Amino acid sequence: MKPLMVFGIILASILAIVVILLFASRINHKNKLQKEAREFLPPGSIIEVDDNKIHVYATGEGETTLVFMAGHGTSSPTLDFKPLWSRLMDQYRIVVVEKSGYGWSDVSNSPRDIDTILEETRKSLDFAGEKGPYVLAPHSMSGLEAIYWAQKYPDEVKAIVGLDPSIPETVELLPEPKNMQLRLLYYIARIGLTRFMPESETSRNLPLMDSNDLSEEDKHRYKALFYKSTLTEDMLREVEYLKENGKTVEQGSTPKSIPMYFFISQQQDKRVNGWKDALLGYLSNIDTKKHMILDTEHYVHHDKSDLIAREIKAFLSEIE
Repeated sequence: MKPLMVFGIILASILAIVVILLFASRINHKNKLQKEAREFLPPGSIIEVDDNKIHVYATGEGETTLVFMAGHGTSSPTLDFKPLWSRLMDQYRIVVVEKSGYGWSDVSNSPRDIDTILEETRKSLDFAGEKGPYVLAPHSMSGLEAIYWAQKYPDEVKAIVGLDPSIPETVELLPEPKNMQLRLLYYIARIGLTRFMPESETSRNLPLMDSNDLSEEDKHRYKALFYKSTLTEDMLREVEYLKENGKTVEQGSTPKSIPMYFFISQQQDKRVNGWKDALLGYLSNIDTKKHMILDTEHYVHHDKSDLIAREIKAFLSEIE
């Protein structure tokens, strides 16, 4: 048998084995998702908004309601924000709206322009029986949504507490996402290869696995939602709309009268040159504002939850 023919047979055999393994991984992933969906029921309410099922988690009591808004790609917003909201629920009403494709919410076919996202959030709160005006607590990319909310419906926004939030200028500073890389990661997640990641990589993607703020039950939910909601179709479309959404917010007037407190990550500023200056520049146009530079990663509410909770309480007391 000729060497070239032998090589072709070996290559075809390897490809066949790879295809079989990927198919087996997809079937295993699908079965486990169904099992996990039965085992880990959503802790909040499932609200139907424009034919989409949105998960809204609410806890705590108080005259002021804080609405937590997740940054891009956060697979479990309710649990991701727990280190912070658990320190605030003694004084405030806490609500986490998980956008389409996030957490326990279903993946949608809707566009991810900022108007669609904002109206989905507002309707979810309304249908869940929550009442404003709200203190918005956006992380990262949701900063755009919070500012846009204050631009369009200022009577619904009492204040904005930005957890290293994006603003129109920071959108321009971010490196252009590589669509091929995102698509590859999307397919890796859909066929369940994320379940075979080494422990070190899992810990990097799920930093709260080592946190005392999550119970053991929480951590099982946290991991299950990572497998379910890593880089969903909605998240991919959000990236496609990001520049357009940034321009939409930029064209609106600055909501100067809305009090704002920005918690800014020093590590994020090192990765994205100009991040801190952009946020401070935006705050300079706000009538009532504060900021704090934190020597921590972009998810500031993970490591600095005690400090941020104290600052939020003091800030809201001042403006009220």
